[in-house]
Amino acid sequence: MRRVLFCSLAGLAVCVLLSTAVLAARNPADYPLRVHIFQHSSYSMYAYRNLDGVDGEGRANLYENGEPRGFDFRYYCGNRLMNSMGYETYPARWKKPGKDLQILLPADGGACDLKVEVKANVVYVRHNGSLSEEPAVKFKEWMVKHQYDPEHGMDLPVAAAHEPAPAQAPAGNGASAPK
Repeated sequence: MRRVLFCSLAGLAVCVLLSTAVLAARNPADYPLRVHIFQHSSYSMYAYRNLDGVDGEGRANLYENGEPRGFDFRYYCGNRLMNSMGYETYPARWKKPGKDLQILLPADGGACDLKVEVKANVVYVRHNGSLSEEPAVKFKEWMVKHQYDPEHGMDLPVAAAHEPAPAQAPAGNGASAPK
């Protein structure tokens, strides 16, 4: 009886250590970069009516050391990938700098590997529903002006201070002020 109890406790201890190691591998603090996914395509693969994996390609921005960079990517994930809503971003880290990124998926705490092709000096932006490229310097100016820095918890841009109103014509001479 003691031997069975000892084996059971030893097995439990091993399980706890392994689960702790798995959880430690997914510590958000280990993912200092942020990725905003604008668009992606996907192909779901099934085995015995269960989702076996998803692969595809897409376009995103990476925020690293306060600098935005656009990139194209190919991926394979155990679960479905979703585009970023609004300004939300995925925590990420480099597996191979400049080539392979790993992002954390919020739904199950899993990770997804991205094979990336980083763009030189451009980022992706959405204007009137269309995705286009913009110089990274111009987008960085917008980030500073709107205090947007997803790497440091500033996930929502703030409205920039309004410019002073243009001078208006004095009233009283029949002229109306510009509208």
